[in-house]
Amino acid sequence: MDVRSRDRAEGTALFRNRQGRHGRPARRPLFLVALVAALAGVLAATIVVALTGWRPFGSGEPSVDRPAAPATRVGAGAPGDWPAWGFTHTQNSVDVERGPARALADLAGNPVVQVTPIMGWGVDNPQPRPGEYNWASLDRRMATIERTGGTPVITLCCAPDWMKGGPAGRTDWSKLERAVEPKDFDAFAAMAAAVAERYPQVKYYTVWNEFKGFWNPRANRWDYQGYTKLYNQVYDALKKVDGDIRVGGPYMVMNSNAPNWRHGPPAELKGSWGSMDQRNLDAIKYWSKHKKGADFIVVDGHSQPVQREIKLNDFQALTKFSDVTRWLRALEPDLPVWWAEWYVEPVPSDWTDERRGAVHTAAMMEFVRGGAASAFYWSPQTTTAADCPGCLWSGPRAGGGATPTLAMLQNFDRWFPPGTRLVDVKASDPAVRVLAQEKQMVVVNGSERPVRPRIDGKPVELGPYEVRWVAR
Repeated sequence: MDVRSRDRAEGTALFRNRQGRHGRPARRPLFLVALVAALAGVLAATIVVALTGWRPFGSGEPSVDRPAAPATRVGAGAPGDWPAWGFTHTQNSVDVERGPARALADLAGNPVVQVTPIMGWGVDNPQPRPGEYNWASLDRRMATIERTGGTPVITLCCAPDWMKGGPAGRTDWSKLERAVEPKDFDAFAAMAAAVAERYPQVKYYTVWNEFKGFWNPRANRWDYQGYTKLYNQVYDALKKVDGDIRVGGPYMVMNSNAPNWRHGPPAELKGSWGSMDQRNLDAIKYWSKHKKGADFIVVDGHSQPVQREIKLNDFQALTKFSDVTRWLRALEPDLPVWWAEWYVEPVPSDWTDERRGAVHTAAMMEFVRGGAASAFYWSPQTTTAADCPGCLWSGPRAGGGATPTLAMLQNFDRWFPPGTRLVDVKASDPAVRVLAQEKQMVVVNGSERPVRPRIDGKPVELGPYEVRWVAR
């Protein structure tokens, strides 16, 4: 899914900078500037609170004084058997036709984590009527995960129509992203428990997806109270089924604005990539304080800002992933950080396969450096054909096997499992990125020109946007 389309409130006039983005005021005496700024800040905060309900940072929720340090080991303390790297099945996946056979064999050759929702993205409505279950499509997908040796993860999204104010027995897929109504939170929690009872092999669950439907337009913020109530009921229901089940939330989309963007409330998390939407951070902090419990903290996001017309350097933008991860680790020091989805490519895109592969690999390197314990690639929702940019396997006309994208995920799973000690290795060319452990390293040429840097004391020749795995 395109996570950047979720920020529907950017058009509100309250958060527009009427002086323009690059205007410079004339010089004035410093004490006057300070006084005017202070009064303006108080007035702006008062207006925001009065008209939108948004509360600035420091209103009683947990605070992050400074981000956590970069990781020295993969997963930053996650258990060695933690489900670290993999992908999410979407609309057109290998479970539909139980193939292509070569893709299934390639998946089984180096198994990784495989995530599936319970409804949508290739899975039918699991409970079209109260008390009536339809497990056929979810059974098929779970069988494919088991057949290929993958570690199964379930995303508890989305909900049947009758839990969202619609009629029982019908599924309007155009309303997939509507939230569960509060009166049916208990019904959704009961359905989550039924899922857990049917698939006892699944030990990892994320609750809902990107706060879908939980937006409060009147307050110009997320309905984090509603989501957290739903989360807590699901958490209790899953733990009653099996106390060893691990549950995570809040699955917030980490939208960010371009550098120097002056609209909206001030953000506490910034970087060379821009600044976070503070409303999203506020939602995470509310959940963090009011949840009953959690075994990991979940987010997703795009490296580029929501302002699509502003394009950052592909590789510069990736530092957002490590910065956000370190902020989350500081907020919840005891919880592994889990990226349920991640995106790097602008829409529309003219990227070559080589450029796409280089940016994908560099993004994974940022997750590792930031201390993320998990990151799952969102499989493109296109028919599998000979030309399928970013797909994990090719269609029959192209052989039907794994693509370099899947091979990259499998290599991270093999060489950088949780607990692996990271080794600091530099490249003589600043365009080249390196992630290393004791026995292996991955090298990325982040430029469109050939380079010949020295890495780990040895000369290495790299073509434009080349990715290479090198033994140490």
